[in-house]
Amino acid sequence: MDAGRGEFGRGEFGRGGLRWLACGEDVVPAGEGWLVPRERERLSRMRFTKRRTEYLLRRCAGKRAVAASLGLPTDEASLARIAMLNAPGGAPYVEIDGQRADFDISLTDRAGQAVALVGPSGSMAAGTLGIDLEIAEPRSAGFVADFLTPPEQRWVADQRAAHGADGWDAAANLIWSAKEAALKVLRVGLRADTRSVVVTVHPVARADGWGELLIDGGAQAFPGWWRRDGAFLLTLATRTLTPPPAPMPGSADLGVAIPTHSWMANPVHRP
Repeated sequence: MDAGRGEFGRGEFGRGGLRWLACGEDVVPAGEGWLVPRERERLSRMRFTKRRTEYLLRRCAGKRAVAASLGLPTDEASLARIAMLNAPGGAPYVEIDGQRADFDISLTDRAGQAVALVGPSGSMAAGTLGIDLEIAEPRSAGFVADFLTPPEQRWVADQRAAHGADGWDAAANLIWSAKEAALKVLRVGLRADTRSVVVTVHPVARADGWGELLIDGGAQAFPGWWRRDGAFLLTLATRTLTPPPAPMPGSADLGVAIPTHSWMANPVHRP
């Protein structure tokens, strides 16, 4: 099958919506045969195992999402047709069989899991969408005081009063994740003061697992979505209100995924 621009338009994205796919380190192929030469060249310059592991994990999630969108298998030969490359500003883009694909992709990873978000061309143009994956890990009172605004601090405290330590940890990391997503939309990342944006969370998720949130950036408010699956928290922030993404075939179940930090066993890569 020709997996170029024309076939893509007749696949998942003919409906115009966003789709997401998660995968873990357990499905990342061994070796480098599934990478294109430019991906292998970039990998060769990475000395630290954490960076290499996360780079490969994001590529695997992105390639599997593209393959699912196009009805391709996920064997190494098929994944090697798909290139997950980066523009000069760092944003990822896709090539299939050496040609630029006519759709957008965004990638995030945390603790051994990665999420790829895919959509029609322009849906993730620079400054239109941010995505972030975190885990509900312990956060200190100092972290909450230093990085969250007073209204956010009160909401986190309320969640602890209602749900105990897990409520505190989940709320603190959810706010943090939403801030990261919004700062990606603003294209400033964590160079900006995290208190420059204020997150309001609708705490009740819908039947599909997504809940609403709103990030006040001062000059503009960013609508967004959040979900919790087991230990993992996924957030999206957008410039304009957008329906939440639908899961793609072959996505891992984050609800049963266990956060891992495999790189710690061998922090420095030794060929």
